[in-house]
Amino acid sequence: MTLIQENVGIVRRGYQAFNDADLGALTELFDEDASWHTPGHSPVAGNAVGRDAVFARFGQYVAETDGTFKADLKRVLSDEDGTVIGIHRNVGERDGKTLDVYCCVVFELEDGRIVDGREHFADLSAWDRFWS
Repeated sequence: MTLIQENVGIVRRGYQAFNDADLGALTELFDEDASWHTPGHSPVAGNAVGRDAVFARFGQYVAETDGTFKADLKRVLSDEDGTVIGIHRNVGERDGKTLDVYCCVVFELEDGRIVDGREHFADLSAWDRFWS
């Protein structure tokens, strides 16, 4: 198996673990020093540094939507440099609002673990409105 195939598999397992709320699998996939970057001006925007902070951000997505938040993976792209891009559709419900926005996450992997994730939204204003 090539490095590209391994990294793609890690990201695919990460999406599955996120949607299944499988904290054990996520812990295996994310480096202890991982960081996560969410753009925008909503309460969930900003940088989470360290696996615990990243998981707290993920937990916020789930808790504030009563478990309706999902990231439906549509496509995975990768390169030899350890970068993997996951393109997905975020859906959820919160406070009478419905989220339905496409997103991509640029993942950086090292030694078989996710060390960085940067979210990019097709409609950042819709994302911000949903969380605000």
